[in-house]
Amino acid sequence: MSSAVSRMMTDEPARNLPRLLIEGAYYVFAVSFFIYLFVYFWTSEGGPTLLAMTLVPVTYVLFVLNGLRENDLYTGLPQSANYAIAVLYIALALAVMVYMHTEYYDIGTVRAGDWNTSDLVMGGLMMVLVLEYARKRHMPLFVLNLILMLYAVYGYVVPGMFYHSGLSWRRVVTAMSVETTTGVFSNLPQIALTVIGAFLLVLSVLSGFGCIGSLLRATKRLAIRSPHALPQSAVIDSMCVGTVSGSGAANAITIGSATIPAMIGAGIPPATAAAIESASSLGGQLMPPVMGVAAFLMAEFLGKSYFEVVARGYVPALIYYATVAVSVYLLALRYRMRLVLGIYEKLSWRDVVNLAAFASVISGLVGLMAAWNLAPQFAALYVFIAVGGFLCIFHALALFGAPRWSWSELIEPLRKFLDAYIEMTSDLTLLLATLAIMTGALVITGVPTKLGAILIDLAGVNLAAMVVLAFVFGALLGTGLPPAPTYILVAIVIAPPMIRVGVNPWVVHFFAFFLGVWGELTPPTSLVAAVTAKIANASFYSTLNRALQICVSLFTLMAGVFVHPKLVIEPGLDQFGAALLVLVATIGITFSLQAAFSDRRWIDIPVRLVLAAFALLVLLCPEERIAAAACLPVLLLIGYWLLRRRGPSVAADPASMEPVLAPALTAPVIDTERGRMS
Repeated sequence: MSSAVSRMMTDEPARNLPRLLIEGAYYVFAVSFFIYLFVYFWTSEGGPTLLAMTLVPVTYVLFVLNGLRENDLYTGLPQSANYAIAVLYIALALAVMVYMHTEYYDIGTVRAGDWNTSDLVMGGLMMVLVLEYARKRHMPLFVLNLILMLYAVYGYVVPGMFYHSGLSWRRVVTAMSVETTTGVFSNLPQIALTVIGAFLLVLSVLSGFGCIGSLLRATKRLAIRSPHALPQSAVIDSMCVGTVSGSGAANAITIGSATIPAMIGAGIPPATAAAIESASSLGGQLMPPVMGVAAFLMAEFLGKSYFEVVARGYVPALIYYATVAVSVYLLALRYRMRLVLGIYEKLSWRDVVNLAAFASVISGLVGLMAAWNLAPQFAALYVFIAVGGFLCIFHALALFGAPRWSWSELIEPLRKFLDAYIEMTSDLTLLLATLAIMTGALVITGVPTKLGAILIDLAGVNLAAMVVLAFVFGALLGTGLPPAPTYILVAIVIAPPMIRVGVNPWVVHFFAFFLGVWGELTPPTSLVAAVTAKIANASFYSTLNRALQICVSLFTLMAGVFVHPKLVIEPGLDQFGAALLVLVATIGITFSLQAAFSDRRWIDIPVRLVLAAFALLVLLCPEERIAAAACLPVLLLIGYWLLRRRGPSVAADPASMEPVLAPALTAPVIDTERGRMS
């Protein structure tokens, strides 16, 4: 027996050795990656193209090592096969990194347009590795890229307007790699590593030091006081986290794990609770100062500063959250929610400090970009240094003042920060490299020009027809693609013909942006709805259907930017005038869909139809005076509902408001380090 025990003790370190080596290798590359990027943020040495050529292969190494850490690289193969494949992938990626870094100057100057075989082999290897990433993480994008590449080579077999003589595989490989204007080292992955990477520093440091958890505890103190405040906590939490996350999925994971069980415990059906959190989380892509990936791409497409997008994005985001809050309030009344008793947690000094750090991040980012006119990359870097340094010092002082502490406790927030930052940055860089392959294939084959010509031919110069066709095109894309690629394809295909007929570029690109965000709620690829439905143990499609009703403001924003273009053309007083019209219209449509104006259907339905008609007139009438006049009946009908709501005939049943004890209020919060930007 002693020999058996001895063998088990001997075998245990042997089994743990590969795990320790993987962890060690991962953190060596992670720390090196972070230091290299931090130095670049500070100095901009070498430029973004050299940065992408050096670090895109490293992000693939981190992706592979993280797959080994989580045992999800190739789950159908033995562990030994996973190790062998991982070693091969890492060796190839490192070879590409070394070659591209050392040959960067010659590739871009001496051999530009006449690349040698080694250039094409190394560039082609990186392209293949990125496609393998897409196959594992984004299958629709992988399939689309393969189709586009085959079309680029064999276009001569396609009849009709989309016929072309075909390109060589050499031309395709160069366009996807060493040309650097398209492909895996182009502007898109460069944006992920520079501007977005700098903003992810801020999100990761807040996540690592528990600032998001402190925000949830603060809002929960308000939520347990009123049954109607409970679902609004999901809206407020998601809006606050959305200011720094730019991701619907990250919001849903972080906020939904606490708010969804609490809403269900208070009497809201599971699918409705999941839909409320889905709609609230989705706004994370709209909410400045850190909007979704598509907002950074918009700045690149328009050749503008990211802050110019932020300045125009605040008003639509506030319209979105205001109407979601109204919709959630009406739902809370419908289900006569119970007051949920929870533990009234007193906020600690650490929570207060974390909340102050969170507020400092928002005000610091906006202030540095607006008042000091700093470039977004530097604004995010300076905020990260200031807030991160403050949190590190406070964390160290709090531990040293405790009777017992350990080194593991001291470095735990730093480890969480590094894990969150590396995973989000590497995943986003590889995703945008995948999208760069897609855009490169579109550009070299001339597809956008042909589709734009078809759009103009079908719609003529009728803007309404063009908008409808553009919406259908984007909606179809949204059923299979995440928001960022949906925005890119709509911007490439739809924007040029619309701009040619006189539509302001800001209008077209915000329309494409809203359309991409709305695509996140279209089946079967809605990651937000999938996350919230899983937390609620509800039907995925029921969650989607109810979330679409709550997110009606996305439809009104898409129409509003065309009818009331001042909403996004120029920040200022004119923007607020257009915003008020869109807001009144959206709230009117929300009331017509969800409010009850009478217990008698023959009265209720006509009133709601009249309200919807006036709200649509406000939204769709380009003449501002008529639209403003139509606001009056909308506001009067809403005012009538509010007076009726306060009357005795619709008083809530006291029995339905009995408080219940719901342990769901203390549901654990999932760490944001697993969330990814969309």
